[in-house]
Amino acid sequence: MTTNDATTTAGAAAPAGRTRGKVPGEGSFWLSEWAFPLFVAALAAGIFAGTHLYYVYRTGTFSDVAVTAMLKGGMDSGSYGAAAAFGAGFLFARIIEGPMVGILDIGGSLQTGVGIGIPAMLLAAGITAPLEHFWLALPTGALLGALIGALILAIRRATVNSAGGTSTFGADVMMGAGNSAGRYLGPLVIIAAATASLPVGLGSALGAALFYWWKKPLTGGAILGAMLFGLFFPIAGT
Repeated sequence: MTTNDATTTAGAAAPAGRTRGKVPGEGSFWLSEWAFPLFVAALAAGIFAGTHLYYVYRTGTFSDVAVTAMLKGGMDSGSYGAAAAFGAGFLFARIIEGPMVGILDIGGSLQTGVGIGIPAMLLAAGITAPLEHFWLALPTGALLGALIGALILAIRRATVNSAGGTSTFGADVMMGAGNSAGRYLGPLVIIAAATASLPVGLGSALGAALFYWWKKPLTGGAILGAMLFGLFFPIAGT
């Protein structure tokens, strides 16, 4: 999800002799700033409601399996510290990053933060009603999303959209670091897949080769290839 000027640096002047073209849809509801908190509220409402389904029925969460496992561990043991710290940390980082670079990472901020971190904090404090009742989960998630969207816009106006603001304050480095480091994970994924099963390792290698041919990141191809071959050649449980 992007804010009003998602891919530009606020305050940057157009080169001399060139006129900046009008962005399609500029000035419409879809690109207006006040609509941004509404979009975030709608997403957060659905994600928080999904966590309610998981809390009650053990299915429906929108977060990654590994992150959801942290919440499940807390539900089983009563200790939500790991899930709360991990989810809240991601949410805080993305709220700081989003205003600077104009991109809100839905996975880190909403799926992990709103879907796992905040519910874990509520459960740790003994507040269970929003997660026990669907009719309460939706407005709770919507309220959280609206507050996050409004906070992002407030930070953006005080920084890169302020008078003469032209800096992302280093947040663009934080956004790009994960993508750059992820390029080197492809071979590790292939090795891990081959260690688990020869057919799965072969699928991972083929997927990585195809993505390399398509000039796409190897990691994505290695993971998808392993998943596809694992569907047809399941790994026997111990």
